[in-house]
Amino acid sequence: MAGSFNKVILLGNLTRDPEVKYTPSNLAICKLGLAVNRRYTTADGQKHEEVTFVDCDAFGKTAETISKYLKKGRPVFIEGRLKLDQWEKDGQKFSKLKVVVDTFQFVDSAQGGGGGGGGGGGGEVEGDDDGGRPQVKTRPAGRPAPAAPEISEEDIPF
Repeated sequence: MAGSFNKVILLGNLTRDPEVKYTPSNLAICKLGLAVNRRYTTADGQKHEEVTFVDCDAFGKTAETISKYLKKGRPVFIEGRLKLDQWEKDGQKFSKLKVVVDTFQFVDSAQGGGGGGGGGGGGEVEGDDDGGRPQVKTRPAGRPAPAAPEISEEDIPF
């Protein structure tokens, strides 16, 4: 194989409120947890549910938007890439697989939180990675859904 490909697409619910912190250079970093459910039926007809918990990191404007509009329990659609974090503590090595968020979309309309787009899922945020920290590009999050055309009773066929 000539190259490699690292893309993750997840749809799940936030397990906690997103936490945003800033680096000394004022780059926003948002940590969030996602629960992704898988429902299946075994060969003998028993229904099961499997939950996978995924830690995700978002950077820059994406991080700020996520922390502003999303709260625990909200569903969210995330696209990103896998990243293996490795560190050493007290002479012992640790590692953890995470998802770095490149883009996300609101899945439902904002529930009591400020802003989301009308009609369920009005915003999307995109980011690029230049090998180091993400260089974030954004589209307006929470942009309003296109207005529905006016329909009179005469237009309804039944």
